Amino acid sequence: MSTKRITSQDVADLAGVSRTTVSLVLNDVQTVNISPPTRQKVVDAADSLGYVPDAAAQALASRRAQIIGLILTRRPHYIASDAFIPQILDGLFDVIHQKGMRLLMDIVEPEHQAEAYLEFVRAKRIDGILLSGPRFDDDALQLLWNEGFPTVLIGQLPGSMFFSVDIDNYAAAKEAVAYLVKKGHTRIACITNAPITYTASADRLAGYQTALEEFGIPYDEGLIRFGDFTVKSGFKQMRSLIDAGIGFTAAFVASDTVALGAKAALNENGLKIPEDIALVGFDDLPIAQYIDPPLTTIHVPAPELARKASEVLIRLLGGNEPEQKQFILDTHMVIRDSCGSKGTGF
Repeated sequence: MSTKRITSQDVADLAGVSRTTVSLVLNDVQTVNISPPTRQKVVDAADSLGYVPDAAAQALASRRAQIIGLILTRRPHYIASDAFIPQILDGLFDVIHQKGMRLLMDIVEPEHQAEAYLEFVRAKRIDGILLSGPRFDDDALQLLWNEGFPTVLIGQLPGSMFFSVDIDNYAAAKEAVAYLVKKGHTRIACITNAPITYTASADRLAGYQTALEEFGIPYDEGLIRFGDFTVKSGFKQMRSLIDAGIGFTAAFVASDTVALGAKAALNENGLKIPEDIALVGFDDLPIAQYIDPPLTTIHVPAPELARKASEVLIRLLGGNEPEQKQFILDTHMVIRDSCGSKGTGF
């Protein structure tokens, strides 16, 4: 005898509808326009499979809290120093306040993801989740999927069935590094925005590698360092590159926040930007145009990412599932003064 637990996905597959529709029908949400034949198909499928909805999930679906949950998948001290987060919040508030909803934010550390996700769903009285910063090693996301809880990723996760909103991190990083090569640089260091377990970090590093390959420049692992969201990590990793004495004339730092720390390390060592080292960032934070020299960087439409993700989630909550799973927003390069002509290096 099989002991496999019947899930809402099983019901959705049999009825030929989405899991969101299954949740709305079985919890008798009448405010959503679902046709009687579709409702009957869902009921029949659930009956034939012997599906019993989770009691906590039923309560959530039938009594809307008018609250969206935002999960940030990193450690608390990273949040305080990541200047990208306020832009995300700005975009979220634009949408949810217009809808008369509120935002509940939580921070989930990697070692506590499984219990945190379930607690967030079952005890926090929220209607849906926006998850920012997906990780390759986050096996606990499957629990959210099994719960059938409306969830949208701000970022991408290969192979995931969740709806997601992101940029093309790979293409944007490739563009940034290609710009440096065209300026005459062949020794280009790279400091990532985050550990490589984060999908955005891996994609940006891959874009860096591809740009070098396409210009016939050998990939040198000695020129790679891994940032950790913070200014401090940028300072530490740039100092590590300088101390290694391997020499470079440019640096691609895959986060403006991390780039601020990298710039401070260069300054401390008497290296001028762009005369000695050209510097390119990523994100186009508001501060990027005001530092000295102003930072060349990749513009990321952070508020628009958040707005789109919240709009997709609200559509899911209303039973109006989008036709596409992934939404990719455009980026562009902003040229300022941190590159100049080819630097002298050190």
